[in-house]
Amino acid sequence: MTQGDAPRLAFIGFGEAAEAFATGWGAEAARRVRAYDLKSDDSALAELPRARAARCGVLLSPDRASALKGAQAVFCLVTADRAVEAAAQSAAYLAPGAFWLDGNSCSPGAKRKAAEIVEGVGARYVDVAIMAPVHPRLHLTPLLIAGPHVNSAGLPLSGLGMQAEIAGPAVGDASSIKMIRSVMVKGMEALTAECLLAARRAGVEEQVLASLKASNPAIEWSRQAAYNLERMLVHGRRRAAEMREVAVTLAELGLPNGLASATTDWQQRIGELDLPPGRDEFLHRADMILDALARGGPLSPSS
Repeated sequence: MTQGDAPRLAFIGFGEAAEAFATGWGAEAARRVRAYDLKSDDSALAELPRARAARCGVLLSPDRASALKGAQAVFCLVTADRAVEAAAQSAAYLAPGAFWLDGNSCSPGAKRKAAEIVEGVGARYVDVAIMAPVHPRLHLTPLLIAGPHVNSAGLPLSGLGMQAEIAGPAVGDASSIKMIRSVMVKGMEALTAECLLAARRAGVEEQVLASLKASNPAIEWSRQAAYNLERMLVHGRRRAAEMREVAVTLAELGLPNGLASATTDWQQRIGELDLPPGRDEFLHRADMILDALARGGPLSPSS
């Protein structure tokens, strides 16, 4: 894509994923990007999006209107619980025919509500699911896309070098895959915490790990446990927000969601410890978490 035919891009929400995408696109593309982040309105929080934007050369706008003016494609990357709200607050500023690329981790029902808002003002809604951590692959992180506009000639994803696979023709097809997959992925993280923190506290972690290895030798359980705990320590709050949407997804399907709800609780509690990931070792991370518990952290039974 040459500079002349490149679309003007915008972000609503400029967190980790947005910075990763813009960094991957490179400096030339980043100069065509405007972003608005709600944290910019809070003096106590504004420095974080400002620093992110400065690192990758994106202009952080003071309001939605200036960020969205003239944008042909808008990536919406806010927190899961604000996806519909972000669409509603931004719709009036969207250019006719602009793509609204909703990459938020929310339920298919929430995506359909956002789509109705966006389509109602003549813009084009695309359901986007980000299917892996954005680091280290940046803009090459695999995406699923769905909805009636995924085959539109003007869709800018391929021109930006992004790796998008069509999941289906209906809004919700991409988000359904991501939400349902998360039952397993984030659930395994929560099971790791519940099982192996208990084993470490009881002093039987070596025996439990050996038993797990005997049952499923393909998994390096200690290494996997270290990774799973790191994901929860670093991203627990965000993963909890996603798992709330997973629980909603299961309810939309008429299925029980008790495991998803329990996973939400574990992700939230470990995220709220506000601990660094520390060394890439299971025992080190387990001991950090258990020490925080002993000091009355959010995992404490009395909390």
